[in-house]
Amino acid sequence: MSIYHDTIPVTILTGFLGAGKSTLLNRILKDPAMKDAAVIINEFGDVGIDHLLVESSGDAIIELSDGCLCCTVRGELVDTLANLMDAVQTGRVKPVKRVVIETTGLADPAPVMQAIMGNPIIASNFELDGVVTVVDAVNGLQTLTNHEEARRQVAVADRLIVSKQSMASAELLPVLEARLRYLNPRAVAIDADSAPAGSAEIFVNGLYNPATKITDVSRWLRDQDEHDVHHHHGHDHHHHHGHDHQDPHDVKRHDASIRSFSIVEDKPIEPMALEMFIDLLRSAHGEKLLRMKAIVAVSDWPERPLVLHGVQNIFHPPVRLPAWPDPVDRRTRMVLITKNLPEDFVKNLFDAFLGKPRVDTPDRAALNDNPLAIPGMKI
Repeated sequence: MSIYHDTIPVTILTGFLGAGKSTLLNRILKDPAMKDAAVIINEFGDVGIDHLLVESSGDAIIELSDGCLCCTVRGELVDTLANLMDAVQTGRVKPVKRVVIETTGLADPAPVMQAIMGNPIIASNFELDGVVTVVDAVNGLQTLTNHEEARRQVAVADRLIVSKQSMASAELLPVLEARLRYLNPRAVAIDADSAPAGSAEIFVNGLYNPATKITDVSRWLRDQDEHDVHHHHGHDHHHHHGHDHQDPHDVKRHDASIRSFSIVEDKPIEPMALEMFIDLLRSAHGEKLLRMKAIVAVSDWPERPLVLHGVQNIFHPPVRLPAWPDPVDRRTRMVLITKNLPEDFVKNLFDAFLGKPRVDTPDRAALNDNPLAIPGMKI
């Protein structure tokens, strides 16, 4: 996560089978901004671009007529990214300014994110810029009800692209919107038929804003106002503009295991306390931590906040910002997306390392009173 952009930003384009990922990608490939990009897909046949293929560069890397590179996943994604980087560095293909990875419809995005963040060589050349998830307006509700992968794709998204809206009934759309906001209250939702959805700009989701050339924490974390942040603390009590009661698929029964919430701390945090919190969270509950983003005021250097980004038990190396993006607001802000990991438990764990008193809650009891299995530790 280089704020100086000396690494290549990577966007993951995901969505369930038939959602319209390939259709969307074809539209975006026509944007002149994609001429210096590389697209990684599973098979060339998955995307209707045969008429655009003009030159082969070997190693399953081809150049399209508009200048964009395209390559297939061969073996592991890490190998594909390494081969692409090698081809660029040796001059076999032109330099690229962005990579877009289109996943299969049944893919859990977490392993894809981990492949970018967890391998030291890959992480030194590429950075995870964001996740864009396409949701089918006609079949989306049923898909979310029946498939765990679809719920994860929505939960970790930075942007949600809702396709086929013109084909969906007027009654169905607000119900789907409520469902998506329950799973992911921070993602920006866009109609697939709108102008922004056909632009390469939908792939720009990272901490670094290329338009302003400065860090944009609010956009990256999707910060809400103070009322909304507090509101997220009681996830089961969300109001969704009156749509929850209309959902025939019972949102809470199917989606309550996935939660999105914030932790806000006013005072700088001791580096050791932060390190122990993160290490314990990812080692004991990594499989339940779908995603975490944070900007942290650390006591050893409070003028330069620390940026954290993790997916399950894999965390990108921490990055120090040169200064606070907002000179007034210097609070620690963490955004977590979890599955079967109660919000109150995580907050109690965090408070324990800050020396704050423990608060007993029903959520904590749900973890069988010994969630960490570490003798002698009381949280």
